[in-house]
Amino acid sequence: MDAPTQAALRQLLQDARTAALATLHRDEPAVSMVPYALLPDGRFIIHVSRLATHTQDLLSHPGASLLVTAAPGSADTPLALPRVSVQGQARVCPPDAPDYAAARTAYLARLPEAEELFGFGDFSLFLIEPQFLRYVAGFGRAHTLTAAQYAALLLDAT
Repeated sequence: MDAPTQAALRQLLQDARTAALATLHRDEPAVSMVPYALLPDGRFIIHVSRLATHTQDLLSHPGASLLVTAAPGSADTPLALPRVSVQGQARVCPPDAPDYAAARTAYLARLPEAEELFGFGDFSLFLIEPQFLRYVAGFGRAHTLTAAQYAALLLDAT
């Protein structure tokens, strides 16, 4: 993947604030929408209610996928719409976890309107650690990244 394509992927992840979250629900795929933020190491942060089925799904089966897409008007055709799908493992990040303060800070920096939800007892932070990503930079321009390649791409940005 060349440097401009890497920069475009980083920009997509910085600009988008929501992702489609795919979980396994009663042995069937299910998709919902979640706001997200990123830790500097590339883990995705979501803040979800235990009342939501996707949260229960993650607790019973931590495998998850995220799909982040560019704004619909950013390409001439939906076929060329930049997007990245992330396959990963989700885990709860409780308040006493070492990553909690950094995750909460990053999430609220990106989504300050969510601050009051941290006072609700049914909401929890989850961290999704990417195992691999599939980035479609446009029609006919697809790239697969391992977790190590994704981490290196993020380090190159600093």
